[in-house]
Amino acid sequence: MNLYIKERNELLAKQVITHLQKRNMTGYYASSKEEALQIALRLIPEGSCVAMGGCESAREIGLTDTLKNGHYTFIDRQRMVKREGLLAGYGADVFIASVNAMSSDGVLVNIDGNANRVSYIAQGPKKVIFIVGMQKICSDVDQAMKRARNVAAPINAQRFDVQTPCKKTGSCLNCLSPDTLCCQFLITRYSRHQNRIHVILVNDHLGF
Repeated sequence: MNLYIKERNELLAKQVITHLQKRNMTGYYASSKEEALQIALRLIPEGSCVAMGGCESAREIGLTDTLKNGHYTFIDRQRMVKREGLLAGYGADVFIASVNAMSSDGVLVNIDGNANRVSYIAQGPKKVIFIVGMQKICSDVDQAMKRARNVAAPINAQRFDVQTPCKKTGSCLNCLSPDTLCCQFLITRYSRHQNRIHVILVNDHLGF
């Protein structure tokens, strides 16, 4: 990565981490994917039950494979096709996710279709760990919401067998399609529970 981008990301991450602390959330800065993986693993004791949404960022840093092949009980989202399987995730020790966007003052923005991911984040697993590429940090909540709807959602639509306007146009049309991915919006501005939410900011372009 360009040296100037790296320096800017480090400075921005410090600012974001300070704001996360004020919101009772813990932030970390990783200068590389490898460092991000090591931070995540320090937060996940061996033997933990770990659930995960469709987190491309976790896969990109190598966390998904490490959890599948390590000494963890990994609840594989790809196999959670029944309601019973989805409900099992609420009792997990750790939930791994990313954000669709976040503001520079530490507010997390997520959009979901089936709502299992945002409901896990809001209440369920004892600990939530976010893996966040620096490109997802926006100037404020309004810009974060725009990014979530106009960048993250249309890209996610390409992954699924859905017929939504954003899949065809590449931008949000505020649709009411039966296939819409934008059913539930979760804005996390504060955590009441100490040491529950952890945000790893990674000096890389991760996920969508």
